[in-house]
Amino acid sequence: MSNALQLPIIDLASPDRFSTANSIRQACIDHGFFYLVNHGVDEELVKKVFEQSSNFFSFPIEEKMKLAIKNHRGYTALYAEKLDTTLTTKGDSKETYYVGPLADGLNQWPLEEDLPSWRSTMETYHQKVLSAGTKLLSLIALSLKLDEDFFGKVGALNEPLGFIRLLHYPGSGDLDSSSEEVYGASAHSDYGMITLLMTDGVPGLQICREKSKQPQVWEDVPSISGAFVVNIGDMLERWTNCLFRSTLHRVLPPRQERYSVMIHPFAVYA
Repeated sequence: MSNALQLPIIDLASPDRFSTANSIRQACIDHGFFYLVNHGVDEELVKKVFEQSSNFFSFPIEEKMKLAIKNHRGYTALYAEKLDTTLTTKGDSKETYYVGPLADGLNQWPLEEDLPSWRSTMETYHQKVLSAGTKLLSLIALSLKLDEDFFGKVGALNEPLGFIRLLHYPGSGDLDSSSEEVYGASAHSDYGMITLLMTDGVPGLQICREKSKQPQVWEDVPSISGAFVVNIGDMLERWTNCLFRSTLHRVLPPRQERYSVMIHPFAVYA
């Protein structure tokens, strides 16, 4: 059972930083999720990221497995991950490609002759979204009645460990027919500080605001073109003594093919 939900919309470019910070505070207390607009990540760049993601995932599985995940970078195949480990079903019906911090030399990249500009597109996106995430964190600090440079002063931004996850959810017609219910991404909360998610507009994301209550009530999160969906992770919930909520969420198996790209800024993805 699910209902449609309209999340708060946060304008990262608003000149009224204190009003914006107050809106973020309320969104994080009430939902743990919000939309982020005017974030500075160009629409054309986002379009290129989705095009390049589609190009990679359209390769034969044998080619993709040449970049199989190591050091938490690279490709994971369909059903290889299961975010809700209490389920007895097979893994989630998604395939993923991970790109980690750019400076440590551990990323795996498709060959340039196979996917021209793939690496440069992902590197640019990584840098742009981390920049937006840094600005957002200064507002989150204000929302907690802290100095806006608080996270910088305590060293949280010294080595931001932002991981991009390119996600591909095949449509139901491309999956093995089975009587068991398999989610695109089974129910989970994120464990870092914040996650910034961009989708291609195909529905499927749901949140459950009261994760400890039964029965669980799931609400659909509609897509807003050009907006990030931002959610709070377990780390920030803990740091705020549970004032901000790290909300349970999942992705239903889409009827049609679905792509998304997320980045977890300032969190170790392990």
